[in-house]
Amino acid sequence: MIAFYLQIKLVHIAAVLASGGLFALRGALVLAGVRWAMAAPLRYLSYTIDTVLLTAALMLLTSLKLNPFVIPWLSVKLALLVLYVVLGSLALKRARTRKARALYYAAALATFGFMYFVARAHHPLGILQGLAA
Repeated sequence: MIAFYLQIKLVHIAAVLASGGLFALRGALVLAGVRWAMAAPLRYLSYTIDTVLLTAALMLLTSLKLNPFVIPWLSVKLALLVLYVVLGSLALKRARTRKARALYYAAALATFGFMYFVARAHHPLGILQGLAA
């Protein structure tokens, strides 16, 4: 599988961008009161993209023989992923007020951004690693 590392990585990156972009779009539409933002085709597209994303991530972990519970930046990224999913769920459907949805939406986008910087830096503090020195 290591022979396909570059292709798998590119699929993973494309899926990250598609997943984040679709979430940002749907969240903005929900906040604008557009009902079709939660329509089945968009939800299923989101599920499909996220399945591809997680499959590529698992393939990368397997081919590189990485354990996300041992490597600090991967542990942080995994914890941030769980937080992102919870915040995203609250932003799109679970929060009761528009203000709460907006706050959860902003928090989810910030979490997504921080996850991106952790992944790019391969460091648990991501973009903030310079502050720790």
